[in-house]
Amino acid sequence: MSATLGTVKPFTVLVEGNIGSGKTSLLKHFAVFDDVNVLIEPVKQWRDVNGHNLLQLMYNDSERWGLMFQSYGQLTMMQNHLGTSNRPIKLMERSIFSNHYCFAENFRQSGKMSMPEFEVLSQWFLFLTTSPLLDFKVDLIIYLRTRPEIAMGRLLDRARGEETNVSLSYLQELHCLHDDWLIENRFPLPAPVVIIDADRDMEGMMSEYTKYESIILNRPMI
Repeated sequence: MSATLGTVKPFTVLVEGNIGSGKTSLLKHFAVFDDVNVLIEPVKQWRDVNGHNLLQLMYNDSERWGLMFQSYGQLTMMQNHLGTSNRPIKLMERSIFSNHYCFAENFRQSGKMSMPEFEVLSQWFLFLTTSPLLDFKVDLIIYLRTRPEIAMGRLLDRARGEETNVSLSYLQELHCLHDDWLIENRFPLPAPVVIIDADRDMEGMMSEYTKYESIILNRPMI
């Protein structure tokens, strides 16, 4: 579902995690509820910017296209945040925060983005997320924590074209950055975090989704 303009300020939940952590499966589970608006990661937009596949360009040559991709990722995530909902609950796949604290930070740490580039991106991020005119309020973060080896196996199974060049070392780097942010609090947290062990098989994950339904749907515990 896409963001729709309205007057309702929904209970907003970010679904965060590594590539291959099972975010899509969780979102599909909760999309069936009538009071939930699901905003998927804007991969379709990244694949077609007036005919240009920025996702493919980034994976093929991250040093050349990293800043371009992260800039556009920041824009599209902002659009998801600011698009209000006609339903009381909004689930977002990733966020402007993970775009910066995990993915842009990985470009910086790996040396694939120069410090001047990172500083410009950071200034934009800081301006957007601290502006009194923009509402980036988040109520809850769900962290699907997955071992990089498990995530790698899932990537190989789903065989998405752009992910051909994704390495285990890259997933390990992203795993550490997600932990740094969502467990170690080394970057600012916009909301409380619930950590779900996402190494389980589909049956096990369905059990976890049911276990946390009341929290994610902002309903009283029975």
